[in-house]
Amino acid sequence: MADKFLESKIEDGKVTLFVKGGCPYSRNAVDMLRQYNFAPGCLQVFDINESRDAQDYFQATGQSPMPRVFIGRHCIGGLSDLESVRCRLPAMLQQIGALR
Repeated sequence: MADKFLESKIEDGKVTLFVKGGCPYSRNAVDMLRQYNFAPGCLQVFDINESRDAQDYFQATGQSPMPRVFIGRHCIGGLSDLESVRCRLPAMLQQIGALR
């Protein structure tokens, strides 16, 4: 059930983050992305702190560390992965149409 919910949130043309409230890595990823001029609704942040099903789903798929960052439908990984593509990030966001 969690997989259907989570997959329904991931969309082409949007950047989707699954975070845990209070997690410094999640907060840093959100802060990094908020520096860009996203089109309305193209940056989505979902706190899964209260969803044991969602946490179990990510753990079962080998993606338990938070945050999980999706650019379009592609999971790029967590904060360190986001940082590693920082120089390419504007082009990636432009390519999916997420920026104004």
